[in-house]
Amino acid sequence: MAEVSDDTPGAAPDAAVPDDQAAPPGWTTDGLLTDGVGVRVRPIRSDDADALIEFHAGLSQETVHFRFFSAHPRLSTDEVRRFTRVDYRDRMAFVAEVAGRMVGVSRYDRTPGTDEAEAAFVVADDFQGRGVGTIFVEHLVAYARTQGIDRFVADVLPENSTMLGVFAAAGLQLTRAWDQGTVRVEIDLRPTAAYLTACDNREATAEAASLATLLRPRSIAVVGAGREPGGVGHGIVRALLAGDFAGTVYPVNPHARSVCGVPAFPDLTSLPEPIDLAVFAVPVGALEAVVAEAASLGVHAAVVITSGLAETGGRGRDAEAELLDVARRAGMRVVGPNCLGVVNTDPTVRMNATFGGAAAPPGGLAVISQSGAVGVVLVEQATRSGLGLSLFVSMGNKLDVSSNDLLCFIERDERTQVVALYLESFGNPRKFARVARRVGQTTPIVALKAGRTPAGARGARSHTAANATPEVVTAALLRGAGVIEVASLEELTDVSTVLLSAPLPAGRRVALVGNSGGPLILAADACASAGLDVPELSDTTTVALERVVDPAGAIGNPVDLTSGGDAATLARTLDLVAADRGVDAVIVVVTDLPALSAAEARAAVTGWADRSPDARTVPVIACILGAERPAGTPGHQSVAELPSPERAATALARVAAHAAWRRAVPAMPEPTWWGSTHGAQRMIAAELERLPGGGWLDAATAAQLLETAGVPVAPTLAARDVGAALAAAEQLGYPVALKAGNGELVHKTEAGGVILDLADPEALTAAFEQLSARLGPAMMPAVVQPMAGRGVEAIVGLTVDAVTGPVVMVGLGGVLTDLVGDHAFGIPPLVRAEVEAMVASLRAAPLLDGYRGAPAVDREALVELVETVGQLAEALPEIAELDCNPVIVTPAGALVVDAKVRIAPPRRGPDPLIRALSSVPGGSAG
Repeated sequence: MAEVSDDTPGAAPDAAVPDDQAAPPGWTTDGLLTDGVGVRVRPIRSDDADALIEFHAGLSQETVHFRFFSAHPRLSTDEVRRFTRVDYRDRMAFVAEVAGRMVGVSRYDRTPGTDEAEAAFVVADDFQGRGVGTIFVEHLVAYARTQGIDRFVADVLPENSTMLGVFAAAGLQLTRAWDQGTVRVEIDLRPTAAYLTACDNREATAEAASLATLLRPRSIAVVGAGREPGGVGHGIVRALLAGDFAGTVYPVNPHARSVCGVPAFPDLTSLPEPIDLAVFAVPVGALEAVVAEAASLGVHAAVVITSGLAETGGRGRDAEAELLDVARRAGMRVVGPNCLGVVNTDPTVRMNATFGGAAAPPGGLAVISQSGAVGVVLVEQATRSGLGLSLFVSMGNKLDVSSNDLLCFIERDERTQVVALYLESFGNPRKFARVARRVGQTTPIVALKAGRTPAGARGARSHTAANATPEVVTAALLRGAGVIEVASLEELTDVSTVLLSAPLPAGRRVALVGNSGGPLILAADACASAGLDVPELSDTTTVALERVVDPAGAIGNPVDLTSGGDAATLARTLDLVAADRGVDAVIVVVTDLPALSAAEARAAVTGWADRSPDARTVPVIACILGAERPAGTPGHQSVAELPSPERAATALARVAAHAAWRRAVPAMPEPTWWGSTHGAQRMIAAELERLPGGGWLDAATAAQLLETAGVPVAPTLAARDVGAALAAAEQLGYPVALKAGNGELVHKTEAGGVILDLADPEALTAAFEQLSARLGPAMMPAVVQPMAGRGVEAIVGLTVDAVTGPVVMVGLGGVLTDLVGDHAFGIPPLVRAEVEAMVASLRAAPLLDGYRGAPAVDREALVELVETVGQLAEALPEIAELDCNPVIVTPAGALVVDAKVRIAPPRRGPDPLIRALSSVPGGSAG
């Protein structure tokens, strides 16, 4: 593919770009190549001239020929000047750097007056085939979209199969055509599910590769390993040796000849071989030097135990930022600082690089904790419950490696069956949701999120923003991503136990089986409280149970075997109830009695699970009262055991909800908004020129914006005087409503800014004068609307949370919405099943289906409106707040009768979903 030269059609003249043209802020990102090597992508600068000349000189003749279509051994002064000086709008270029070396350059040049640009890039020969090209495609596409460019064109030599393959693998829609000896590729920049999936897969592959040396190291150096027991470094060396680490352990201590009987070395440069992982347990003042030493030696993974950095604020934050910069430039992945360490129980690794007692038997549970202390407690609880660990990672301050990165590794780890998360903050919540949504399709994620506060909602002026508290937003984020949110460490362990020991249920219908009526009643109550159903068993099942259960027992549901029920009766009862097609799960509640001891009950249940094919589809949870299983005893692979029916019901309800999510929600919804909102985008751009800092739109402009974006809005005409109001009413037809339209007016109804059912010109004239006297300038510009039909009043809204980004709300109540408090929230992108669930979760949802003789209204129209608002959240990031309230839902559809819209300049830098690691100094959050 040819670089754009000075005589390329559409090339902007050099004079158009001043020497001091500043690079756009926020577009410097750190990413990963397919082999896990770190790469920095940033806008080109005029001072890159020398690096560009050196880069070009290092290209092979074939690479130069592919890019320039001819021999081009040197760049001229004019070419260097042109390539390094861009206007960052119509002409843009990115460079890729690895360890400070330029390894690639990409660019586009817009065809003047169009939404098309010619794209080109070149990659150093030794970095070709490692993912630089696809990173360039993703960054160029993301940047071009922000500049209104919808299509790329590129000319490629037919023999350049690598470049053609990069474009084909990107996932975007493209066409190819022969054009005078070259292949002209045209690329539609509209995002597709295939493109987003390809981006996600590329990122996940690179993330997993980058963490291989961290979680599967062959050699570990413990820097700061003291000789005396009780020290952190000493404890880590001892834990590695006690766990029989499969590789080599190197204690590093300039004052010791050996630590724990292993030869010690004075520094990293003295080690006899390169190491994969360095664990730093040194005083904070010594940390910078030893990390720099590791980076200079090419160490690609580090665990920083040292504390006293960002958690102390001020200088600690600065020191941590410097540490990150050193690590990123060297391609080093870092866990911590201020962490407990990492564990991998894989028999081929056997790594316990911790100092706080996180040892556990091997198993299928991965524990990821932001708090080391909480992580240790969680591991201890899991061990007491008989669960084994696959991985344990204490993230600490999350300087680099976060839960997003670890989930990408776990996605490819066959040993991990369930992920248990303890989080206090999200680094990049939108990317977390995207990654978790994908991983959760095959590996359940259970999360305990701490550190919530409602303070962020103070001062909100729209109903949506006021109700979108951090707690409900976090719950919506986790729910939409398919993450099972729990309220305590105990519940986290319980849910993990069920997930590791039983199949996912097909529904929420539970059969209860036991040998005592009282505990079974408690179990039934617990199921009802948790939202589970305890249905009557089928006639076939009850007839069969009559031949098995003592006549004094009960055979409906619960099934009471009575105190005389024995192990054989229990096993036969399980055969019958698990085979009932109206049963999705079974909870067995057994009291230790002479006829059926705890040991006999466990043997009966596990024996049934071993021989019954129903055990592969119907989860069974056993509650043995009065004789809990000894702590640490491994559980059965197909039967979960929990200590009480209440805990069993709560855990099962969480698991059933996750199973329903997995059945209903696709991993990657198709983006449908791109290209359908250009008119609305132009309107917002015009308003932001008038209001550079953003602000509330007046009612008429807000209605026009929403109508242009495809939202069904009642006709809304502005009127600045009585004459204009009368003309509007004549156009719309009486009766009409007159409303104050000033966007700064928060609650029009309370302020007396709404007058309805104006039947004629006289009434409208009097109303206009009345509002003008009451509100003065705050009334203007007033709006006139036709009266809407009667129906169910709803609210649909959008706000942008400072942490999670766009949040969509739906509720019922109209002007009473805040009093009723009946709302549901979702995080875009939203698919139909999610929106339907949001609407169905409202307490007043029965009003939509007809209540006490009222006609049913168009529920689907409300669902479609919520979907549309969710799409606007992605397509129009300048919308900071939106209230559609009320929305009148009738049998004929849903209509927005009143809307408030606040716009704001969009955030600088790429979308948070772009392939990038966390923030870089002077860069943007990835």
